[in-house]
Amino acid sequence: MTKALDGVRILDFTHVQSGPTCTQLLAWFGADVIKVERPGEGDATRKQLVDVPGADSLYFTMLNHNKRSITLNTKNDKGKEVLERLVKSCDVLVENFAPGALDRMGFTWERIQELNPRMIMASVKGFGPGPYEDCKVYENVAQCAGGSASTTGFLDGPPLVTGAQIGDSGTGLNLALGIMAALFQREKTGRGQKVLAPMQDGVLNLCRVKLRDQQRLEKGPLKEYSQYGEGIPFGEATPRAGNDSGGGQPGRILKCKGWESDPNAYTYFITQAPAWKKICDVIGKPEWKEDPEYATPPARLNKLSEIFATIEAWTMTKTKFEVMEICNPLDIPVGPILSMKEIAEDMSLRETGTIVEVDHPERGKYLSVGCPIKMSDSPVEVTRSPLLGEHTSEILADVLGYSAEEIAELKEIGATEAVKKLAAE
Repeated sequence: MTKALDGVRILDFTHVQSGPTCTQLLAWFGADVIKVERPGEGDATRKQLVDVPGADSLYFTMLNHNKRSITLNTKNDKGKEVLERLVKSCDVLVENFAPGALDRMGFTWERIQELNPRMIMASVKGFGPGPYEDCKVYENVAQCAGGSASTTGFLDGPPLVTGAQIGDSGTGLNLALGIMAALFQREKTGRGQKVLAPMQDGVLNLCRVKLRDQQRLEKGPLKEYSQYGEGIPFGEATPRAGNDSGGGQPGRILKCKGWESDPNAYTYFITQAPAWKKICDVIGKPEWKEDPEYATPPARLNKLSEIFATIEAWTMTKTKFEVMEICNPLDIPVGPILSMKEIAEDMSLRETGTIVEVDHPERGKYLSVGCPIKMSDSPVEVTRSPLLGEHTSEILADVLGYSAEEIAELKEIGATEAVKKLAAE
């Protein structure tokens, strides 16, 4: 079966997390992703957080599946010649260099258009045009600048970043969508274009409900926030709301049986209005169904702490999975707090390809995330990440048409680093 992006070739100049997330997704959809790396070094994450001596780190392997690696020295004329030929042979160039780095290499947007008018150049940057556009940005900086940290945590504590990589991986997903749209438009126009995905923009996009609340706050207190029911006045900015639901249905994280020894023995419980009467029956408060002090959502807003304390008294008698088994058939929205260990051991996630086991020649078998998007006519097979420069001779020969003698010459002058197989030949 063919893949959705069969025939699309990606020139991958990305490193660390945001860019590799994007190009890995495109590779899963069938694109030929050629990862360009520095000879002898490669992507910095190959040797970061190493857990198996002598092997590429999980940080690298989990972000670079289904790609080919070519090592290329772009600081000499032969290396630049190879790169120019790659630009002419590829459909998309993806980069997340520091601002201006690609220009300093001699590959401005104007030069890329000269070489390949159909080329799409996709970039991840920390900030979009403005006073901070030249600043380097990392995951937690993006979370802070995009509004996430200021609205995460508890009211009486400091801002918090989330464990979800919404700045890096989240922006990589946005960039992949932009590339797909640009490829689709190119079918109509025949022209390439620039695609930009700033990390600040990506985080803010995921924080839209907090921007919504900022505007609502100008009209009065946010009544679904816990602090309203506790009589705590609001300030000028959207506050941190602990584990309150971000929507109009109040929700909180509640203790379950075993919480004293298990840090993840909790459930998320939402008091959705249509399920209210069933909730009352489940927790042993049938009188609340008709009591005007509890019967309607507006009446409950100033009593949420009392209500959730009552619900928690019930959830503490059940495991988080028992809470699910009882509530889900009744359409009461709940969900267990799953640890990474529980997720890793979940066989259903393996069956759907959400969690995959990959075999690597240097580190052996390891778990990784699979493609989060499932397509019926473009199934994803996750293959291991490439060794540094593993496909150099293959790409030079098959993609660019270099002869074995030319490849050997390139290696000799340090323009590229051919694989051991070629040296043996």
